[in-house]
Amino acid sequence: MSTRQVSRDIVIDASPSEVFDLLADPRRHGEFDGSGTVRSAIKGPDRLSLGSSFGMSMKLGVPYTINNTVVEFEQDRRIAWRHLGHHRWRYELTPVDGGTQVTETFDWSDSRAPAVLELLRYPATNTRAIEKTLPRLKAVVEGRS
Repeated sequence: MSTRQVSRDIVIDASPSEVFDLLADPRRHGEFDGSGTVRSAIKGPDRLSLGSSFGMSMKLGVPYTINNTVVEFEQDRRIAWRHLGHHRWRYELTPVDGGTQVTETFDWSDSRAPAVLELLRYPATNTRAIEKTLPRLKAVVEGRS
């Protein structure tokens, strides 16, 4: 049985709090999204916290909206959200020499339909998206975008 999660990481030349501030602002998620699906925040708080709900305008072929809930939150260390399908997008921040190691994880271990996600190749698709998101996140935080 697999762990039903995929992760990648990158080191960003910034403090964990600088990185976390960007991740906790749903209005800015479209700036670093590498999947090409996130458009903009349409409802919710300016700053996320545990239990916060926020809606996003998305596009995967056709436009749609998705509502997310923050299910993991440790200030400047970890934040994760999920939607109705219960799979999660998680960011973990670790201080390292040279800045902050950011690990992004797509976790479908609690998904309501893990076999469907696997059949539709969402783990591979999300791995490729993570591999594009992390350099974009780095560029935004470091002020190069």
